[in-house]
Amino acid sequence: MKMYDELFNFWKKEMESPELQPLPKDFYARLADYMRRIREERRLLDEESLRGKLIRFEEENVKRMIIDLVRARYMKILQIVEEDKVVPLSSMTEEEEILYSSLIASKKAFDHLLSDILLGQRPKVKQSKLRGLLVVRVLKDIPQIVGVDMKMYGPFRPEDIAVLPEENARALIKQGAAVEIDVET
Repeated sequence: MKMYDELFNFWKKEMESPELQPLPKDFYARLADYMRRIREERRLLDEESLRGKLIRFEEENVKRMIIDLVRARYMKILQIVEEDKVVPLSSMTEEEEILYSSLIASKKAFDHLLSDILLGQRPKVKQSKLRGLLVVRVLKDIPQIVGVDMKMYGPFRPEDIAVLPEENARALIKQGAAVEIDVET
C-alpha cells in the first residue's frame, strides 16, 4: 500500500473514533521517511510543472493529516492518563510509548504534590531527570538490542530518536552508530 493511502486510512480511523486507534510501532519513522522523500522530489522538480504542483499539493495534504493525527492521538493519550486508564502499548508507536511513560510519571508527581498539600505537608517535588538513560539520535541501522536493564530496544533506523540505558547508548556512540542529544530537564 502506498504510504499516502496508509496515512489517510489511519488518519480517518483516528478522526472518526473517540478511542486511540492502533498504529504500527514504526509508523512515525516511516512517515518521516515519506516526508523526506516528498521534500527531496519537490526540490528536484520545477514548481510550475504539473508534477511539481502535484507533489506540492501532496506535501500540503500529508502535513495536514500528520498534524491532525499526532495532535488527536496526543489529546487522547492525555485524556487516558488523566482518567487513570491504561492503554495497551501495542496501540502506540515506539515514540508514543516513551512519551506515555513520561506523562504517567508527571501525573503521579502532580498527584503527590496535591496529596502533600492536602495533608498539610510541604510539597516534595524532585526534578525529573533521565537517570541512567541517555537520549540519542541514531545514525545507522541498528537491530533490536537487549539493554543492560534486560528490556528490548529497537530496531532503529537513521534519524530515529531513542532513550536508552546509558551504558548501551555510550556503546552505540563509541561505535559511531548514534550521537547524544542534550535534553534539558
